[in-house]
Amino acid sequence: MPIRSAYLPSLALTCILLSACNSGVIFDENKAIPNATWSYDAPLAFDFEVQDTTKAYLVLLEVKHAGDFGYQNCYVQITTRFPSGEEKKQTVSLELAAQSGIWNGECSGNSCTIEIPLQAKAKFKQPGKHSITVEQFMRVNPLPGIKSIGLTIKQLE
Repeated sequence: MPIRSAYLPSLALTCILLSACNSGVIFDENKAIPNATWSYDAPLAFDFEVQDTTKAYLVLLEVKHAGDFGYQNCYVQITTRFPSGEEKKQTVSLELAAQSGIWNGECSGNSCTIEIPLQAKAKFKQPGKHSITVEQFMRVNPLPGIKSIGLTIKQLE
C-alpha cells in the first residue's frame, strides 16, 4: 500500500523523534540470562570502544527481572577493564524495588525493566577498547528471576 503524501510530514517527524532518542549512544547491548537463573559462573561481559576522551558519558545498566523476584535489590560486582589493562572492581546494590515493595521501573505481565545509572558523568581517560563485566554477587546461587542485563553508554553533550 503506497504512503499518502498527507502522511509524509507525520512520518518524517516520527523518524526524527525516534532517531533523536538514540542520539549520542555509543554502545547498547542486552544479554539474556538462560532460564532467568543467573549463577556465579556466568559473568556478563560488555566490550566497547571509546574514542573521545574529552566527553562525559552516561553509563546505564538495564535489568529485566521477573515480577515475582524475591528480593528488593540485587548485588552485583562490576569490573571495568581499561585499554591499559588496569582493572577496577566495585560492588553495587541494584535497587529494584522501593522499601514499600513497589517495583521501580516499568512492569508488564510478569516482567519488570529498570534502567539504573551506574555513572552519570563518566570520563574515560584512555581511548580504545574497554570492558565492563557484571557478575551476580548475591548470597543465593544460582539466583532465579533475573532475565537479562543490558549496558547502554551515551555520550553527553
